[in-house]
Amino acid sequence: MGFVTTKKHANGLEYVDISTPHCKARIFLQGAQIDYFEPTGKKPLLWVSTADDYQPGIGIRGGVPVCWPWFGMSSTPGFPQHGFARTRIWTLDSVKMNEDAVEIKLSLPLTDNDREFWPHNTSVEMSFRLNETLSISITNINHADYDVSLTQALHSYFPIEDIHQLKATGFEGANYIEFAKGPFPQAQDHVDFTRETDRVYTELATTQALHTVDGVIEVSRENSKSAVLWNPWIDKSQRLSRFNDDDYLTMVCLEAANVLDDKVTLAPNESHTLTTHIRWK
Repeated sequence: MGFVTTKKHANGLEYVDISTPHCKARIFLQGAQIDYFEPTGKKPLLWVSTADDYQPGIGIRGGVPVCWPWFGMSSTPGFPQHGFARTRIWTLDSVKMNEDAVEIKLSLPLTDNDREFWPHNTSVEMSFRLNETLSISITNINHADYDVSLTQALHSYFPIEDIHQLKATGFEGANYIEFAKGPFPQAQDHVDFTRETDRVYTELATTQALHTVDGVIEVSRENSKSAVLWNPWIDKSQRLSRFNDDDYLTMVCLEAANVLDDKVTLAPNESHTLTTHIRWK
């Protein structure tokens, strides 16, 4: 059956350590952030920069950071980019393990300081289902007596060995905005990488694939019509924190999202769950 235990990183961050016949994985309570997932007999499916030293209070540069309750820059000056959930300590609510999979659920208790950024009476939960496939869900519930809107993303970093040989497919028919310009129609099904790429896709099909040197990574989404495709390339890599100058060569982000016209608006007592599924195809 394997085991699921809680451990502490050398720098003090607590995490859930998972080892089963299906996979090995690690999920940090800070940010409810999974940074390692390796299906049995296959290579790891998530990328983390070797420049990151796992400091408390700082989101990990890799794995799957949680962008909530907004994606990108806030409309309020001084608010943290991509929200505050990725630097907060989440509560481990439950662990269930059977022959098929491990299921782990976490929730985010909002403090008085958090209410400065998010004054709404909502709750947010993260759930992970792990076997040969990694499934990650974020669920929002509106307990207020008025509508609440938010944007969010599961900011997945993938190892791709060589960006020059990467081909991303499954994009035909969508539109994208890049560097605050667009929308542009995606005429081809595939995307190649020859420069900085920072595209927010809308009306996107539910499944994409990353054709890498090591195989094909399939990324699919539920309750999402938007996704982000990102590689910082050369110049931006030199400006990023906790990121080596040459890291752009071995990573790409393909993020399940609810952004732009795909934002989440919850009526009173309504809930919404965004899910991404990640596997070697």
